[in-house]
Amino acid sequence: TAAAFAPSGSMLPRTTTRAAISRGPMMQDKAIPFLETPPMLENTDLAGNVFFDPVGFSNYFDIKWLREAELKHGRIAMLAAAGSMAQDIFTFPGVEKVVSGAKMTGVHDVLVKQGAMGQLLLWLSFLEVFGTIALFETLEGKRAPGDFKFDPLNFSKNDVTAKKYALAEVKNGRLAMMGIGGMVHGYFLTGKGPIELLSNFKAL
Repeated sequence: TAAAFAPSGSMLPRTTTRAAISRGPMMQDKAIPFLETPPMLENTDLAGNVFFDPVGFSNYFDIKWLREAELKHGRIAMLAAAGSMAQDIFTFPGVEKVVSGAKMTGVHDVLVKQGAMGQLLLWLSFLEVFGTIALFETLEGKRAPGDFKFDPLNFSKNDVTAKKYALAEVKNGRLAMMGIGGMVHGYFLTGKGPIELLSNFKAL
């Protein structure tokens, strides 16, 4: 039914504010000492939770939805960062004929002109359908945020290793999101990829 595709109420903005939430004495923020700890982050056991939410997103959106988004963007950023560096090291067979040596956002521009980006958009949108279904399951408490049961190397064989690699994924994802942002802006300014830029680095 149409109701199955309606946004979950838990994902929509909350009307409560920090002042309106009933709780004990205000806790000092562990990430930013001069701020208060976001109330929605106080009693969560999410990997990598350092109570960093200066804007207060966790007061208005379901924390499970926010974690799903963080993991998703972190995974994409890790792939993007690895790909951005790989293109400066070697070229995959056949790529040169398609993009003519373009890199970073230059590849995007070439593929747009060729019409290939339309195909990518189609197939990625198809994958998003499954991601949306999984998200609703998360909001209903049937699935942990970001858990697609994809673990070919069996990292989550026990609780100890599962927690270790869950934390590693969050930390590396956050680093990759900042890293790929720097790589893209470096390309905008210099027209060079990250490895190429480092190899031609000159101190001011």
